[in-house]
Amino acid sequence: MLRTIAGIATLLLLSLVLPPTAALAAEVAVEKHDGGAKVTLDGKPFADYLIKTGPKPIVWPIIGPTGKEMTRAFPMRLDAKDERKDHLHHRSLWFTHGSVNDVDFWSEPSRAKQVHREYLKCDADGKRATISTVNDWIDGTGKKQCEDVRTLTFRGDGDVRSIDFDITIKASEGPVKFGDTKEGSMGVRIPSVMDLKQTLGKKGGNIVNANGDRDGATWGKSAPWVDYYGALDGDLVGIAILNHPSSFRYPTYWHVRDYGLFAANPFGLHDFKGKDGKAHEGEYILPAGETVTFRYRLLFHKGDEQGAKVAEAFEAYSKEQPADVGAKK
Repeated sequence: MLRTIAGIATLLLLSLVLPPTAALAAEVAVEKHDGGAKVTLDGKPFADYLIKTGPKPIVWPIIGPTGKEMTRAFPMRLDAKDERKDHLHHRSLWFTHGSVNDVDFWSEPSRAKQVHREYLKCDADGKRATISTVNDWIDGTGKKQCEDVRTLTFRGDGDVRSIDFDITIKASEGPVKFGDTKEGSMGVRIPSVMDLKQTLGKKGGNIVNANGDRDGATWGKSAPWVDYYGALDGDLVGIAILNHPSSFRYPTYWHVRDYGLFAANPFGLHDFKGKDGKAHEGEYILPAGETVTFRYRLLFHKGDEQGAKVAEAFEAYSKEQPADVGAKK
């Protein structure tokens, strides 16, 4: 009896002193399959890294903290209900760019593609799952333009799930020119019922950035983070993308649209600055043999940006020191 009382007292004490995220941290696991690798939290689906659907690796589906899919299912699920059937190339969560040595890797249909070459890592330690891969960027003629190593780190608890997306591109075949275009780069497609437009007769979602700009005013602005939130099956949820200070051209510019495109793009300055933009201002040439690194953390959360404490999450993230912080800026 005394042991039972002591045990209850210990549990009560732990519930008081441990932060909510520590108390609710989920067991993270990952398992390869023929088309990629599936990540689970406490044995339930969280995210699937896919290497054989369309012209680039993507993450889909992504299950948020309410148990619902938090990115658009089209075009992977062609008969998806209540979704806009536009922009075939907006495949859930991805990274690419619309002008790489003047080759469009962003749009579809396009013969250019990112081809998965190999896994460097695919494992979990219970607290996080890590998927690291090598990918070749191949143009429409079959010529390789560059290559990348991308590392995705998955974590989760009761109210927030996260994916760190770190990608280092190497000019393996010669210099690589990233063109000045708004069509890029770290992309997510929001479910149509959460986007900013009036959808299916219901009020749409909301967009806010770290500077306090809202909705349409966030497009083309530079900011450390942006949050896109709205109602999903009766629950208020959101996706925040945080840009790490060690990332190329931090703080990045944002190509975030009312119809649900949500992308971080450090190259499209001419488009984003409008009449004040200079031709080719955002262009960047990566010298042969060198690398450039981009780093983002995506939060899939309950509530709006204040309820989810996105600003505080960014402050914590910004203090983390990646192992290879010597990336070009």
